[in-house]
Amino acid sequence: MLGLAATGALFSLIDTPYPALAPLQNLPTLAIVAGLWLALRRWPMPTSAVACIALFLALHTIGGRYIYSYVPYERWLAAIGLPSFDHALGLGRNSWDRLVHYSFGALWAWPIACWLSRHRGLSPALATYIAVEFVLAGSALYEIFEWQLTILMAGPDADAYNGQQGDLWDAQKDMAMAGLGALTTAAWLRLRVTSSY
Repeated sequence: MLGLAATGALFSLIDTPYPALAPLQNLPTLAIVAGLWLALRRWPMPTSAVACIALFLALHTIGGRYIYSYVPYERWLAAIGLPSFDHALGLGRNSWDRLVHYSFGALWAWPIACWLSRHRGLSPALATYIAVEFVLAGSALYEIFEWQLTILMAGPDADAYNGQQGDLWDAQKDMAMAGLGALTTAAWLRLRVTSSY
């Protein structure tokens, strides 16, 4: 699964519509995959946890290819005969980044909780709580990193990389979506009748 995620990140750089910016998004994915591969050799995880991480990386790779603000998901929905997602929800922007931030929380909370429970001996409840806190902290740190990176970049490139799309509160909304995703997974884990981390 991680190999597929890495392959996807590499192929996303071929004939990308935004060759100057896509590498900034997807080359770090390769480093993450390498680090995860090494970590999983030492701390094995269930397939479901690895699948969550791989799915998140795939969603991020799609966003990185189109630098998030221009992912043509509305066109893809129309091509298969589905209604407009943005129109149905009254959204006035490309919302792929919101989906990926939500997915960061939803798809990383389980692997983190699983790792803490399996390899650090935490109770499932405490592991899940710390996983939600990790997602909130990770999301905040990413937004700070994104802010600093855009300060160093040229004007139009900074706006395209950042993906604010004119939203003054973009960073806060992104962090809220990550937190909501983590809380969704935490609720799901709590509601499971049998929980085997």
